[in-house]
Amino acid sequence: MTDYPRLLADVGGTNVRFALQHGPAQFGDVTALKVADFPSLEDAMRHYLSQLPGPAPRHAAIGLANPVTGDHVKLTNHAWAFSIEGMRQSLGLRTLLALNDFTSLALALPYLRTDELAPLREGQAIHGAPLALLGPGTGLGVSGLVPGRGGAAPIALAGEGGHIELMPQTDDEWLAWRAARREHGRVSAERLLSGAGLTCIHAALLAEMGTQADTPTSARLSPAEVAEGAVRGGDPVCRRAFEAFCGLLGSMAGNLALVLGARGGVYIGGGIVPRYVDAVRASSFAQRFVDKGRMREYLEPVPVHVITASHPALPGLAHALHEAIGDA
Repeated sequence: MTDYPRLLADVGGTNVRFALQHGPAQFGDVTALKVADFPSLEDAMRHYLSQLPGPAPRHAAIGLANPVTGDHVKLTNHAWAFSIEGMRQSLGLRTLLALNDFTSLALALPYLRTDELAPLREGQAIHGAPLALLGPGTGLGVSGLVPGRGGAAPIALAGEGGHIELMPQTDDEWLAWRAARREHGRVSAERLLSGAGLTCIHAALLAEMGTQADTPTSARLSPAEVAEGAVRGGDPVCRRAFEAFCGLLGSMAGNLALVLGARGGVYIGGGIVPRYVDAVRASSFAQRFVDKGRMREYLEPVPVHVITASHPALPGLAHALHEAIGDA
């Protein structure tokens, strides 16, 4: 137990969350800090560590809403950039592991309890089959968990599936897609399946109606305002925007399940869907998930779960750190 405590950090586009691991499956309280309040990740880590009593952690794992392809990391949705090895030395750590946040979340899937999941679409999971994971929030995270061979540990995928192409189907989805194309050029899935995407969809619908054609980006409704307007406020345009969002998400989730052969189930995390499970369940999500022509029968048995755990990535980060240092 001398290798404890260990530092775990989950870095999103908006918040960075820290927690200590005191032993196997033993996690302390989570502290959330605003990314915008610190000039660098190292500054945020130093601030958190300065508040801790007892011995300083010697091992740390960080999940980042970003690809991790080498020593130098620059966040996609924020200005933070750093050298993994440089920060390890600067903080006096023996181990500093950095991995994509959805890779760490994929590693956590086997550890999630049933009360940390909400069924979005019923089905019959096949034990030992791949699992798919996606989640709209500040961006769109995508990963999966593939079984290891011969009883080996499962492998979490590290990719950038949130930046693939997106294919609209309904008129409202095409309106939003064309608006995003005018504004950004290429339209990735993340452009519409994220908090900013929900805002973009809503603004595009208003513009088409002639209600808000020239409203600057800064004056648009926030993602929370659009979602609340749809789910609780009864606003018809917000409802259309939310429905378009859910339809696109269903198509994306079905595509991911086909690519990975995810007969073990699809999991949805991120900061949006867990807040509105009932509304997403009542939307066209489930119908769009299986609307894959000849592959409909293949997807019919696949269950879809929403991750409702408060801090679901912690077990995955702990697992990755355990694998990295061998756990004394």
